[in-house]
Amino acid sequence: MSAEIDRIFYEPPARSSRIPEPPPAVAPPIVELTVDGRSVAVPSGSTILDACRAEGISVPTLCFLESLTPVNVCRVCVVEVTGSRVLVPACSRRVEPGMEVATGSERVRHSRKLVLELLGSSVDLSLAPGVAEMMAEYEADSARFGSPAPAAVAGVREAREPGRHDPPSGTLAETVGQPVKLDNDLYVRDYSRCILCYKCVEACGTDAQNTFAIAVAGRGFDARISTEYDAPLTASACVYCGNCIGVCPTGALMFRSEHEMRADGTWDEAAQATTDTICPYCGVGCTLTLHVQDNSVVKVTSPMDSSVTEGHLCIKGRFGFQFVQERPRP
Repeated sequence: MSAEIDRIFYEPPARSSRIPEPPPAVAPPIVELTVDGRSVAVPSGSTILDACRAEGISVPTLCFLESLTPVNVCRVCVVEVTGSRVLVPACSRRVEPGMEVATGSERVRHSRKLVLELLGSSVDLSLAPGVAEMMAEYEADSARFGSPAPAAVAGVREAREPGRHDPPSGTLAETVGQPVKLDNDLYVRDYSRCILCYKCVEACGTDAQNTFAIAVAGRGFDARISTEYDAPLTASACVYCGNCIGVCPTGALMFRSEHEMRADGTWDEAAQATTDTICPYCGVGCTLTLHVQDNSVVKVTSPMDSSVTEGHLCIKGRFGFQFVQERPRP
């Protein structure tokens, strides 16, 4: 008996020849709702935007990105829900059983039109993909608010007293125009194109990098994206991962190489080829998408559907491509 007890206590049991299987996943319950008169069934926890996309119904978005937490700030995706006093953001409102949603009612179209007009009158949207098509679809006319006011001198917007509002001129539309911030060799910040979508703040924060180098400062029309105490980027907590560039929808944040090529008139996306490869710097295995023009890498991104990166990279993966350009001379 003693030998049997010793075997139980001191000898490890034989290893199983079968790999343990994960516990079975419990499928979420299905929620049925009506979108534009169509019956739609989606898993519980889905948003109205998920339901619309599952049914092939187009809903415009600006501040939404699948890999970031919805913040509901652009209000372009608003839809009308029966029984709701106000229009609701489709990107974050969860579906409910029996919900009736209208994505193209007169009230919805009027709201989207006004949002686009206000954005277009104050922000340079010329590099924002899809915005020109949105403007045309909703017949938005930003010029009706007046001609754009002159751009502010560097530092003026940052120095304004919080909460103070000057009376409007009545003839000019106030803008966020200001000089481009060029304080490092990797990327530029052109806040005259910023719509305050918060994507860069989220990517710099808990949704990706957890660096918290930037946040929203100011109030009202003077609200802006800023480093701590408006310090230059080189003196901030920024680690130059460039994830803010990867999520920016308007070109407010841009590779310095792209910015300089646009200024020289040499940037040509139609002439660029893209190639997916694996980052060579470490063993994580991040997927890189190289954007090549005239046989030179002009910028690097990462696919949003990559299970490793979800579009995010580090400083080496996003900006460490210069060695590729160093080719031996013939």
